[in-house]
Amino acid sequence: MSFRNLTEKKLSSETIFEGRLLTLCKDTVMLSDGKITGREYVRHVGAVCIVPITENDRVVVERQYRYPIGRVTLEVPAGKLNGREEDPEKAARRELLEETGAEAGELIYMGEFYPAAAYTDEIIHLYLARELTFGEAHPDEGEFLRVDLMPLDDLVAEILNGNVPDAKTQAAVLRAYLMLRAGRKD
Repeated sequence: MSFRNLTEKKLSSETIFEGRLLTLCKDTVMLSDGKITGREYVRHVGAVCIVPITENDRVVVERQYRYPIGRVTLEVPAGKLNGREEDPEKAARRELLEETGAEAGELIYMGEFYPAAAYTDEIIHLYLARELTFGEAHPDEGEFLRVDLMPLDDLVAEILNGNVPDAKTQAAVLRAYLMLRAGRKD
């Protein structure tokens, strides 16, 4: 088997749609074998996802109706960046406070998550929030959430049983769970 350069070269780009949340693009690219093809993809400003865990190993979770799939989902707090230049940690602290009323004394970066790299450049920055203090939530206008606490072990079991279909929640909670069980904080 021969290995070749896997990089594709953009030849042209066209914006098909530009909205508040996303932009749909259509590019013409040259493949590594010299053939020309098209690529359609979604550009996204980026987002954060936070796994807030209390001192007694309970996760702050949310239930929210998700219009594209027509159902209420169980998720951890998350939200989009206010711009590509916004500091993800600042966004994580803002979203955690707005959605749940919680503030984190310790916020641990757990890495990047690309939810669908085949068709979007969206990157979600994952965080573990500890040393929580609670105040009043201030959700965005039109954002309706039911916030609850769930034991971490129960949430992991729900994920493994297929009852939490949200990808970012699965990735973030399982990563946090494994980090905590291994005693890591980096």
